[in-house]
Amino acid sequence: MDSSFWENKRVLITGHTGFKGSWLSVWLQKLGADVTGYAHQPEGNPNMFSVAKIENGINSIIADVQDLNSLISCIKNSRPEIIIHMAAQSLVKTSYDEPVETYATNVMGTVNILEAVRCSQGVKSVVIVTSDKCYHNHGLERGYQEDEPMGGYDPYSSSKGCAELVTSAYRNSYFNVQDYSQHGVAVASVRAGNVIGGGDWSENRLIPDMIKGFMKNEPVMIRNPDATRPWQHVLEPLEGYLTLSEKLYIEGEKYAEGWNFGPEKEDTKPVSWLADSLTKHWGGGVSWKQDASYHPHEAHCLMLDSSKAREQLKWLPRLPLDTALKWTVEWYKTYVDNKNIREYTEYQISRYQNREIE
Repeated sequence: MDSSFWENKRVLITGHTGFKGSWLSVWLQKLGADVTGYAHQPEGNPNMFSVAKIENGINSIIADVQDLNSLISCIKNSRPEIIIHMAAQSLVKTSYDEPVETYATNVMGTVNILEAVRCSQGVKSVVIVTSDKCYHNHGLERGYQEDEPMGGYDPYSSSKGCAELVTSAYRNSYFNVQDYSQHGVAVASVRAGNVIGGGDWSENRLIPDMIKGFMKNEPVMIRNPDATRPWQHVLEPLEGYLTLSEKLYIEGEKYAEGWNFGPEKEDTKPVSWLADSLTKHWGGGVSWKQDASYHPHEAHCLMLDSSKAREQLKWLPRLPLDTALKWTVEWYKTYVDNKNIREYTEYQISRYQNREIE
């Protein structure tokens, strides 16, 4: 990633009030970008958007991606050159409870952002963020590659597969790479692993559930300790998104396709390993145990093959998983100690950018 590229670039982030969106907003501000955010009100209390004062220094618009006219107006007024679409209903368990809202946000929200781009002028680079769960999961013991079929057992995974199909259809129909010289818009989609890091307080997600239990000094209940997932610090895929956004802006049609940004194979670990490591880093005698009650289906094994990003974008994961867990614990302990969390978030971003990795 070329940090100087982002100086004064006009960037629109949808979902800037969420966990990943908040981290990206801070990073882009540090890089000197002119950032507009478009999203729902932040959910939960606490939430990273509030505690890290994300709203300071950006144009924050509280609105719904299901509102096409509002999106068109936002793009017209903020005139973004680059759009990173992250707004989503992002929880598997919630998708079982609220399937209609999940599809409306994840599928029609993607339709609306691409339609708003089609109806606007000046956008050059569009990155649509989906999920590793977009792939039709056969329980393979190897990583899924970008050209494998989309699918999904549960509403969340299915909705992300649908968002990928929507992106492909809009790219083929309106932003075709063969006609790039005429329309000048490059559209790509990105899939990452299970992101971790400070500032995530989402319900029914492993790290936030564990941190909340640690703060109360209560045993943490784990739903599926034998499930294997690709874990990575939130800054890893975000650097991938930023690198790809630059490439789309500069070289356009060459990079307008789907991309995986997953961790190294050795960082694809069972939930039980992650839980053990997190309790070790937190200390103080905290513990976890398996929750034996009924839970909806979740895939047992999921891995990504990110060799294309490594070869063509020169993107590489930098933080070993144990270091990522250590950074995560340090962030939450900074919050517990009532220290300046915005400064500490910027500090971790600077360390990552400067490769000051232990």
